[in-house]
Amino acid sequence: MQFLVFLRDNARWLGGGFLLFFFSSFGQTFLISLSAGDIRLEYGLSHGGFGSLYMAATLASAFTLPRLGHLADHHSAKKLALVMLPMLALAAAGMALSHHVVTLFVTIYLLRLLGQGMMSHLAFTTMARWFSAQRGRAISLATLGLNTGEAVLPLAFVALAASLGWRNTWWLAAGALVLVALPLIATLVSVERAPKASDPVARVTTARDWSRSEVLRDPLFYAVMLAMVPPAFIGNTIFFHQVYLVELRGWSLTAFASSFTLYALMTIAFTLISGQLIDRVGGLRLLPFYLLPLGLALLLLGSVQAAWSMFAFMALYGVSNGFSLSLYGSLWPELYGLRNLGAIRAVILSMLVFASAAGPGLGGLLIDAGVSYPALIVGLGVYCVVISMVMLRVTRRLRARA
Repeated sequence: MQFLVFLRDNARWLGGGFLLFFFSSFGQTFLISLSAGDIRLEYGLSHGGFGSLYMAATLASAFTLPRLGHLADHHSAKKLALVMLPMLALAAAGMALSHHVVTLFVTIYLLRLLGQGMMSHLAFTTMARWFSAQRGRAISLATLGLNTGEAVLPLAFVALAASLGWRNTWWLAAGALVLVALPLIATLVSVERAPKASDPVARVTTARDWSRSEVLRDPLFYAVMLAMVPPAFIGNTIFFHQVYLVELRGWSLTAFASSFTLYALMTIAFTLISGQLIDRVGGLRLLPFYLLPLGLALLLLGSVQAAWSMFAFMALYGVSNGFSLSLYGSLWPELYGLRNLGAIRAVILSMLVFASAAGPGLGGLLIDAGVSYPALIVGLGVYCVVISMVMLRVTRRLRARA
């Protein structure tokens, strides 16, 4: 009953966050990579060549994010949405129009900066500011927009590209951003949410307001980032090279695309579960454990050739990804406060974008060098297990400091 009341009272803000996350999909690797085979063919690029170009464009967006992220501390969500969405639509149109490697680089840079970068950054920052006691629940509900995008857009993109061509499909994406996303999001976030007397008291306290320079001098910040980076680094590596993995295993690309639905459903379920847990016990207590399902998923995907391993991977990755989305939205206010959250989160996001770029690029170079891709996947699984053990000690120190 309380959950339904929460939904009713906060529908417009939750809806705005949901749509920001959903339409950020057009700058996410899981969608862009579906055009990887066509891009490599038309531009004459190898796995390593396109991976390096993608990495460079994403790294450029990562270096740009800290210069733009602080805008979320000083401007309303509506004002930023009115600027970002048309620019993201132009980037999608650029993907359809591009016929040169240089313009391809610029297009991917803008898609990554505006989609994965600023759209999700704005969504996370505004949801964290608008909610306190129910921050975990609010963020988990809003991030369902990204989960929904992961569930429906890959299959839709593959189907449309097969019938209309991949370039025309990107034209449709540009039209959806202007005609659907822009008016809906601008309307929903036009009113800022203010705290209400009926809001419950927060069980998990928000830390004092750290400045960005203080955070960057905190050694424990970098230790926590070792545990926050893997979903971005690993997920983008696997998704970017999904066509190669499918060819290597002899699977169907359509079947692999369909496994995104299972991944999205598991992510949705565990995003909601983790949001409830974070509101009760805090993100720090969950940090040492959330990567373990992903570690098991990678060990299975790298060592089992049967087609069921891709579905097992997607299911287990969905568990960790659900927790990571809620943790990413809720952990940083718990550690570093709210006043400078936009500036701090922009640095964090740039690190995650850097990791998401490094994964596809390094993976492509290793593939070109003859390194076994399944062995690389297993190595990533071992990392997840090891860093989870390290986080047990790190979180004890963070709790002691708090």
